[in-house]
Amino acid sequence: MDKVRKTPCASCPYRRDVPSGVWAADEYDVLPDYDGPPVLQAASEHGMNLFGCHQADGKLCAGWVGHREDPGDLLAVRLGVVRGQVDPSALDYRTDVPLFTSGAEAAEHGKLELEYPSPEAMETVTKIIKVRDKRGDPIAPS
Repeated sequence: MDKVRKTPCASCPYRRDVPSGVWAADEYDVLPDYDGPPVLQAASEHGMNLFGCHQADGKLCAGWVGHREDPGDLLAVRLGVVRGQVDPSALDYRTDVPLFTSGAEAAEHGKLELEYPSPEAMETVTKIIKVRDKRGDPIAPS
């Protein structure tokens, strides 16, 4: 049963303090599909899917679950709980970490500096690569 990370990871695309340009464009492009009104989530390509942490640790993305005032507004979370795929505690998840209020807002920020990422963004990318390699889930070169 999937649980939510304790806190949004240091590279979470939903975090306001993560530099722009950390993830690939296609990673940012899917963020809006994962939220919005439930009817739009159901109609989108990804909105019915659970959104896992980019650190590939097998947990749900705490930024995705936590960016909503009520995580039950996320159709995939609600369905996951009903199907026994998601720990019911996800419905009560809250965080004090400042997050973007929507996937669209997070994606817009994330793509601002994709062509010329800052040194902070490059440092974050280097850390992600090391963590994923150590965990046995390396990031494939593009």
